[in-house]
Amino acid sequence: MRPVFVPVILALLAGVDAPNLAARPARLPSHPVAEAQTLDLAKQLIAIRSVQGEGNRTGDALQVVKGALVAGGWRDSDVTITPLDDTAYMIAVWPGTDAALKPLIISGHMDVVEAKPADWQRDPFTPVIEEGYMFGRGASDMKYSAAMAVSSLIELRREGYKPRRSIVIALSGDEETSMKTTRVLAGKLSNAGMVLNIDGGGGLLDEKNGKALYLAWDGAEKTYVDYKLEVTNPGGHSSAPRPDNAIVQLAQALEKVGAYRFKPEQNPVTKAWFEKAAQFEGKPELAAAMRAYAANIDDTAAIATLRASPAHVGKVSTTCVPTMLSGGHAQNALPQRATANINCRVFPGHTREEVRAELERAIGMPMVKVTDVSGGDTTESPASAMRPDFEAALNKAVKLSYPGIAIIPSQASGASDSMWFRAKGIDSYGMSPIFMKDSDDFSHGLNERVPLSNTAPGIVYFLSMLTDLSK
Repeated sequence: MRPVFVPVILALLAGVDAPNLAARPARLPSHPVAEAQTLDLAKQLIAIRSVQGEGNRTGDALQVVKGALVAGGWRDSDVTITPLDDTAYMIAVWPGTDAALKPLIISGHMDVVEAKPADWQRDPFTPVIEEGYMFGRGASDMKYSAAMAVSSLIELRREGYKPRRSIVIALSGDEETSMKTTRVLAGKLSNAGMVLNIDGGGGLLDEKNGKALYLAWDGAEKTYVDYKLEVTNPGGHSSAPRPDNAIVQLAQALEKVGAYRFKPEQNPVTKAWFEKAAQFEGKPELAAAMRAYAANIDDTAAIATLRASPAHVGKVSTTCVPTMLSGGHAQNALPQRATANINCRVFPGHTREEVRAELERAIGMPMVKVTDVSGGDTTESPASAMRPDFEAALNKAVKLSYPGIAIIPSQASGASDSMWFRAKGIDSYGMSPIFMKDSDDFSHGLNERVPLSNTAPGIVYFLSMLTDLSK
């Protein structure tokens, strides 16, 4: 077990700007061992290339986590790593004192999106610390968050805390791709009382002064679905054109899809988001539209304004957009087939078949076949309940770590591991304590980074949340 130093000394040794690491609210409790372990563990994890395909080392990353837990007091038998295809998943149990209580699940993933070193300014799998940031693939999505959560649990055990309900760490190995491991995890942990997804939600920092503005937590997410539009024709010689050209017909169908608007919807999570997030919207016309829409879902002017904003359109309703196109087989032949992919993000409460049928009606062209091609990699999931126990624990944790900031419920437009738990009727909440400026968010992109100023308040946040929801 390697030695651990207080965070400012470790920061100076590692080249971190100490004031950034030490930036914390007044009288914020200090947990130097957990802070140092977070930094060390994150470095180890980022250095491991846990990418789908040949050379996938997700299992190695999970072994690093297991090693930290066992060194922190977990029995070896309480931490299991199970291979699946080219990846793996982990279940680590901290048994509670009351076996009758449903366990609290800490959910995250250890795989990352591919990163090609030639495209980066720094090697993506060599953690680099510069000017108060840690750079590397997985820094923000989500190896630093995982390191912080694991270090916080170890800190609780070090302090002698004994959870009344069991705490289970469930780390998937293919969240960025097929999510097969999460489906397995959700099945094995179907007796869970609540899931805290540390890969969702998060806080916003002011672009000018870096001050924390608000923390958003995810209580719902839209369903990811792909549909194929297909038109087939006999084809023929291009010197003898026919009116039923597959490419032309597909183009007409795509124009209808592009113009179609699904019915505006709200649920308690999105309504609360529009009401509370409006105060942080810099454009007055958008802020007014957010308030108006929250008050009246039929306000056509507000809907038009929100739909014109890429940042807001996905929160109003289901959205469908063409993303890929293919057609024809030769330059001098009439096309025998033309296809397009339509990617939809479906508002909770609707099945994939409902949306497929609605697209079919919107197109209104019998020769255009609409097929769901998503397979088993996605599923519908309802919004989680606005549970008083979760909200009370969150309010307390934020008050301790970032006093005075707003807390806003939100609905994610992207997919996460939460959907597999919600599909089984288990409330799941995206509640990452990572605060970032919008301009620093490079998840899935080049030069991914995370501000190290998150470490101290993030650990205070986790210690509070995990204690309140497991005692």
